[in-house]
Amino acid sequence: MMELMKELSLTPGVSGSEEKIAEIITRELKDVADKIETDSMGNIIATKKGEKKAPTVMLASHMDEIGLMVRYIDDNGFIKFSNIGGINDQMLMNQTVTVHSSVGEPIVGVIGSKPPHVTTAEERNKVVKASDMFVDIGAKDKEEAEKMVRIGDKMTFNSLFVEYPNNLIMGKALDNRVGCYVMMEVLKRVNTRATVYGVGTVQEEVGLKGAKTSAFKLNPDLAIALDVTLSGDHPGIKPEEAPVVMGKGPAIILADASGRGILTQQSVKDLLINAGDENEIPYQLEVSDGGTTDGTAIHLTREGIPTGVLSVPTRYIHTPVSVCSMDDVEATIELITEAINKL
Repeated sequence: MMELMKELSLTPGVSGSEEKIAEIITRELKDVADKIETDSMGNIIATKKGEKKAPTVMLASHMDEIGLMVRYIDDNGFIKFSNIGGINDQMLMNQTVTVHSSVGEPIVGVIGSKPPHVTTAEERNKVVKASDMFVDIGAKDKEEAEKMVRIGDKMTFNSLFVEYPNNLIMGKALDNRVGCYVMMEVLKRVNTRATVYGVGTVQEEVGLKGAKTSAFKLNPDLAIALDVTLSGDHPGIKPEEAPVVMGKGPAIILADASGRGILTQQSVKDLLINAGDENEIPYQLEVSDGGTTDGTAIHLTREGIPTGVLSVPTRYIHTPVSVCSMDDVEATIELITEAINKL
């Protein structure tokens, strides 16, 4: 369990470059799924066939993580970059990154900016913008840097994977490698008449793109997006701002983005809540004003697909490192497995 979660966390997969995550999913499900295919967008679809005329269920877990992209190389060999996905500029300062070079081996760099020793008092009171930062890869000039990297090369943040006390884990890209792990485990455990599609979607962080195309292809009777959500159990957050916390099970999302994302229909809500209640699996209910998930794109596909979202509470999402509870991960697997088995 931990070794697979560690591998998923540390393996790079910025939006648009999810191939290595897809390889892990293929390896893990090759003896479980009846069919595994990759569509033209790069989504990986593992099908576990059920009985004819039984319902079809899509489990969607996005494979991509936030990261950076090489945008410009200056005369001194420093790299200017663009953010890929939702990133708060203030968390970038002095992070180390790996540039996944298209012309050679991966290269470690550090994000630099104007040092505090030479900033004005006014500058010190402002958040440094990403546009004022750069990546130092040790090149002496532009010519040398261009032999090491190319415009468009992706960068991932460097982080450890650590097993914390109380069955917690800390690592990179838990958004959404946790969801990928849940999806794979559900396919391994589920025992149902239904046909179940385990889908690793691409480019969720930059517009829910892979969810749109894979849902159109599959047109399932039911879809569940598996993701993470903000955990409000640390200093600086009021309970009313983020009432979902780690250790109390997954969040069943009733609404996100103030309803501009998904408003979960009653039948899907009842299916998930009843699965939790009947099997004494802990869960939480969430109504969010914030971000959204693949579920938003899926439920608006074709003439509409009944869709729910099940999310693991996670601290510090959309930063280089996050923390979540493997107890919550296990409860998520159990809840969705029981819900599908009831179909």
